[in-house]
Amino acid sequence: MLSGIAVAIGFALFLGGFVWGAVVYQPYTVPTDSMMPTVRPGDRVLAQRIDGGEVRRGDVVIFTDSLWSDSPMVKRVVGIGGDTVKCCGAAGELTVNGTVLDEPYIDATRPDSGLAMPPGQAPAPGTPFEVTVPQGNLFLLGDRRAASLDSRAHLQEAGQGTVPRSTVSARVDALAWPSTTMLERPRTYAGLPGGVSQPGPLRLQVAAVVAGAALVLLGAAYGPLVRVLGRGRRRERAGVR
Repeated sequence: MLSGIAVAIGFALFLGGFVWGAVVYQPYTVPTDSMMPTVRPGDRVLAQRIDGGEVRRGDVVIFTDSLWSDSPMVKRVVGIGGDTVKCCGAAGELTVNGTVLDEPYIDATRPDSGLAMPPGQAPAPGTPFEVTVPQGNLFLLGDRRAASLDSRAHLQEAGQGTVPRSTVSARVDALAWPSTTMLERPRTYAGLPGGVSQPGPLRLQVAAVVAGAALVLLGAAYGPLVRVLGRGRRRERAGVR
């Protein structure tokens, strides 16, 4: 009976974890190098399905905006409605509402020369910019700043390169292949109003699947093991008699 209960609970956890994950997350293959080194071309990521209203600064999001492309794109949220995003500061850094961003996650090398370029500098022609993000919109940049077609490439359009929150369909929570890594929220945005988003339930879902598999295996092995041990005891008792 104990074996059957363990198997039933384990199966429920195992199957429930997978179903929960399928409902909450969607897989996505990154097609370009614009988000290196955070994610690389061909990387498989798990993105949590969210509403655009849940987006925070620092999130790596998947969105579709017809003015940019008909295909889903992946970029990092640098500014939200009401923010003033400016490039560049005294040392070439990006600022949000006057706060200098420490961005250890970016690749600041030129793709053609391999030479380092100042953090936050736009790709050619490289002119500085200052954008006040409209309410309900987002300002998005790629982590490989010299090779990303992002909000900076659309500064002359309506909204100054920003996109509506409604275009966002998911937030990248983890790399799934070829490596398995949770995507950390950048600390540089934590001190700004609204803070950073909390990780999704992926760790809990994985724990449910692992625990379920363990219970199924242990429960399945428990019954035969008890029977074998029971036979051994009966033989010992018979020998004693």
